[in-house]
Amino acid sequence: MRAGSVTHRLQEDEAAVRLEPVAAANAAVVWLHGLGADGHDFLPIVPGLALPPPLAVRFVFPHAPVRPVSINQGYRMRAWYDIRQISAGAVEDAQGIADSTAVIEARLQGEIAAGIDARRIVLAGFSQGGAMALHVGLRFGATLAGILALSCYLPLRARLATEAAAANRNTSILMCHGRQDGVVPMQLGSLSRDLLLQQQYRVEWREYPMAHEVIAAEIADIAAWLRQRLE
Repeated sequence: MRAGSVTHRLQEDEAAVRLEPVAAANAAVVWLHGLGADGHDFLPIVPGLALPPPLAVRFVFPHAPVRPVSINQGYRMRAWYDIRQISAGAVEDAQGIADSTAVIEARLQGEIAAGIDARRIVLAGFSQGGAMALHVGLRFGATLAGILALSCYLPLRARLATEAAAANRNTSILMCHGRQDGVVPMQLGSLSRDLLLQQQYRVEWREYPMAHEVIAAEIADIAAWLRQRLE
């Protein structure tokens, strides 16, 4: 979907939006949107990644279910789990996280069943989607190519030591955060980074002069990291 050429074709159903490469896919990025958005949210980023067409990467953007969200006065919106408060000591929606974990794991298994080696699948997400990418990726039973966690934090972090899967103990994790993030404060991201480093995960940390958003410099770093994981 770059100017002057067609590298992907858009496909969509009730569960997800997909960008299918023109050539047969041999890698996949499953990208989870943030609170209140949907699977269309990160479609515009793909052309900016400028991944080489021979990589033949399928991009999958699932839609979270619609549910009431406490932090937004119970308004119903797409959300991977309920949020009452965004803070280090907040009570978390463990059941909602577990329900979405099952959906996301099924999506990953679907890519594997379609012929994509798990080691060529990246699980990515922004904000609440990034939190789910960390939660699911570190517990997934097959080794992934990488975990991309943007402007987010690690949910249910006290459980990780006992729930983590050995398969992704050495998986590359890229965490990116904005220093002026007023939605998910960078301190929550750095707290999660430090916990992961203490447990000897392979975390790369990038911070940017931005708010709760994605900027060009970050996209360039993501693109380079994806190429390292998938080439």
